[in-house]
Amino acid sequence: MDTIKLEIVTPKGPIFNGNVKSVTLPGSEGEFGVLAGHASTLALLKTGVIDIEKSDSKHDLVAITSGYAEVDESKVMILADDAVYVGGEGESEIAESIKKIESLLKEIKSDPIVVESVISDIKKIKS
Repeated sequence: MDTIKLEIVTPKGPIFNGNVKSVTLPGSEGEFGVLAGHASTLALLKTGVIDIEKSDSKHDLVAITSGYAEVDESKVMILADDAVYVGGEGESEIAESIKKIESLLKEIKSDPIVVESVISDIKKIKS
């Protein structure tokens, strides 16, 4: 199985670093997926959720405020203004992550519709 290297970095430090099966990004022009062998591109990212599919087909999520993605055939490098890793398997851990995301999005005075959309996306993927 082909994998692609994914790095997500914020000014505060790294959020994710590893090989993944695929990644879906919240592009400014719409969501797009990246697999190994993807054409090189540079994309503007909007507030939303990065869906990371790992080699074992489990998903990790990272909520970002905005940023850039540099993609080539073997690597995706994301520079995000701010991000929250949505971790945990249990309801309480996921609920804690959602609270952090709500706080982050309110700090940047994000549109309430965007906040609800991001939270909805996380709940759909994690359930």
